[in-house]
Amino acid sequence: MEENDRGERDITDRLYGGGSEHRLLQEMLLGIGGVRAVRTYCRLTGHPEPEVFHTNEGHAGFLGLERIHELTGADADFDTALEAVRAGTVFTTHTPVPAGIDRFDRELVARHFGPGAELPRLDVADILRLGMETYPGGEPNLFNMAVMGLRLGSRANGVSTLHGAVSREMFAGLWPGFDPEEVPITSVTNGVHAPTWVAPEVQALGARDLPDVDAGDLWGLRRTLRGQLVDEVRRRLYASWRQRGAATAELGWIDDVLDPDVLTVGFARRVPSYKRLTLMLRDRDRLMELLLHPERPIQIVVAGKAHPADDGGKRLIQELVRFTDDPRVRHRIVFLPDYGMAMAQKLYPGCDVWLNNPLRPLEACGTSGMKAALNGGLNLSVLDGWWDEWFEPDFGWAIPTADGAATDDDRRDDLEAAALYDLLERRVAPRFYDRGPDGLPDRWIEMVRRTLTRLGPKVLAVRMVREYVEELYAPAARAHRALDGTAAGELAAWKARVRAAWPRVAVDVTWRRRRRAPPPSWAPRSPCGSGSTWGS
Repeated sequence: MEENDRGERDITDRLYGGGSEHRLLQEMLLGIGGVRAVRTYCRLTGHPEPEVFHTNEGHAGFLGLERIHELTGADADFDTALEAVRAGTVFTTHTPVPAGIDRFDRELVARHFGPGAELPRLDVADILRLGMETYPGGEPNLFNMAVMGLRLGSRANGVSTLHGAVSREMFAGLWPGFDPEEVPITSVTNGVHAPTWVAPEVQALGARDLPDVDAGDLWGLRRTLRGQLVDEVRRRLYASWRQRGAATAELGWIDDVLDPDVLTVGFARRVPSYKRLTLMLRDRDRLMELLLHPERPIQIVVAGKAHPADDGGKRLIQELVRFTDDPRVRHRIVFLPDYGMAMAQKLYPGCDVWLNNPLRPLEACGTSGMKAALNGGLNLSVLDGWWDEWFEPDFGWAIPTADGAATDDDRRDDLEAAALYDLLERRVAPRFYDRGPDGLPDRWIEMVRRTLTRLGPKVLAVRMVREYVEELYAPAARAHRALDGTAAGELAAWKARVRAAWPRVAVDVTWRRRRRAPPPSWAPRSPCGSGSTWGS
């Protein structure tokens, strides 16, 4: 907004790539400014003030500090305000990869939160102790936004059952002495917004009773959606090649790219290395055989973007593009640049199979396969994220993992790529092309039907929100209501007394010999020949 100073406007000029201080300022704006925006909205509209605040990763994490700052003053010190704020705070961690968490140098944080800074009533030492990695294996000079989120939140969760387990291991250092399974991080599996991602044609079909929809109608729908994707790919591919400098006269081959009657596999997402965009290229000869099979060919549509600062991801895209440019296969495999929602809304419905092959367990949840499933697409995925908990043979196929401790990264990629090729060749393609007397792939259609009727309801955002409300928001709201200023002060004082006394707590165990009553005369003699035992 032009009425703001240039320095303020620069904070929001780009999402990624601005450096550590730029990122810190963005998160201060989102967290602190976000609370102030919500308060202003409630004041101007008469809307009730929120009781629960939910932060995802650390992006809005500083909202907890703003809420503490609101409460501090003559009637409440930092620790009392912290207890009151914590009661109504929920924190969600979204990454099983430590490198995916924002961490800042303590001096940088201190400079922006010290005396005369944005929250003047808060002592910078109190702020720092919320986020410092003061646990075994931590970096004592780094301020960790996820650590602050967990210390500020009364309830925390991962975004799939598997990710919840990974998170309990990952953050176990914050609860010393607890076994990882006892760490208080639960899970709520992500979901997707059906009105955004379900194709209108699928929506119209869903208005009928799906179990009773005629197999021919269901198969006709799948072919219609596949045909729409073929048209969209050709249009985008033509525009892409023109942008690369190709002349119109040399682009006639694009009219034959993809075929609306060929098994279509989709792969579209961000391109960090752990998602393994190029796993399909491990054995290029084998891939070519699958693409060009005379009776059961497959075609692959790939789309994606790399983080602006992720040079490795950019190299993976370049490697794939070089393969898709090969005249022998460019009608069967394409890469679409500038991946975005408009493209995705054609891609998900039009693919028969959705491919996902991350390094397990580095996919926190993953939602692209959910969007495909809502349109009748079958999943072909490593058992990671959401697929680990909801996979059934009725919904698709699981790519075996080679995650043994003795398997190096290259060997693992070789083994899992070979498993992918085998599944495509021996299981997926035969089921798609195996036609009954009426020309329909009956077993494939039944998998589509079961995906729509049984898996579809699980992946919905309404299911996810219901679980957040019942398992996290409602309990946090009750805690918020119970912890008024007096109760919060009493809780903070009690915790202070326990922490002060805890070093003097000891467990004293003494042993004594305990004699038990003799057994009845009818009882067999003890094999030890003694009526005594040891107790404590």
